[in-house]
Amino acid sequence: VQLQACGGGLVQAGGSLRLSCDAAVTDFRRLALGWHRQAPGKQRDLVARISAGGRTNYADSVKGRFTISRDNAKNTVYLQMNSLKPEDTAVYYCASYWGPHVSWGQGTLVTVSS
Repeated sequence: VQLQACGGGLVQAGGSLRLSCDAAVTDFRRLALGWHRQAPGKQRDLVARISAGGRTNYADSVKGRFTISRDNAKNTVYLQMNSLKPEDTAVYYCASYWGPHVSWGQGTLVTVSS
C-alpha cells in the first residue's frame, strides 16, 4: 500500500489543521487505518485509528480534540485536529493495517506555536 499524507504546517495554539492521506490500493475499504506521530527524541505513538467498519479509537491525549474519518470513495483518511497544543508538535504518519502488515506514509510535520 502506498500512502501519501499532506496537510501539515505551522499553526498557533488553539488552532486547527486537517491532515489527509491518500492510499494507492484497490481494496481500501477493507483496511484499518490510523495516524501516528513522532516528536523529536520520542517514539512513534498511535494517535487515532479507524477500522474498516468505521469504529474509532483515540489516544487519551487527543480525545475530544481530534477526529479520524475515512472516505472509501476517495481512498482517503483524514485527521481533523482542533484545539491544538504545543505538545501536539510532531511528524504525523498515516498507516494502513492488514493483519500483521503495516504500511506507512512519508510523514507530514505539524508545528504548534505557543
